[in-house]
Amino acid sequence: MSKDDRVDDIAMQLRLLQQCFDAFDEAVAARLGLNRTDLRCLDVVLGSGPLSAGEISAAVKLSPAATTTAIDRLERAGYASRTRDHDNRRRVLVTATDAARTVEAEIFRPVGQAGAQALSRYNENQLAVILDFLQTARRVQQAQTTRLTTTTSPPD
Repeated sequence: MSKDDRVDDIAMQLRLLQQCFDAFDEAVAARLGLNRTDLRCLDVVLGSGPLSAGEISAAVKLSPAATTTAIDRLERAGYASRTRDHDNRRRVLVTATDAARTVEAEIFRPVGQAGAQALSRYNENQLAVILDFLQTARRVQQAQTTRLTTTTSPPD
């Protein structure tokens, strides 16, 4: 297989991987009775919380109004709660609830464990290449997102 063919195959595998991620997220959202935006917000709170609504808004690239609506839905579903910041009483923080932590343990942790198990077949040098590739792929995607969001005209 030529290098160009290998690059094309990698690109196709990335496309298929993205489709698998999308299908998993859709299944999780359906299981939890959430929409995908709410699920993205919940993921941010689970990974980095407690956070202010503004921090969530910045992380998921939503307007403040859309973020507030998503937080309201997460709160109604029992996956998030709002609490006052102990250091700044004017600041409200969004925290994952015990129900959200249960979801994390039952749905998301097994994915991480399966991934770690799959990666165990690689040696240290191969893992370093995989990590470098993933970091590079993320930077490329971020740059392309910026390109699309800063251009005013649609593609031809």
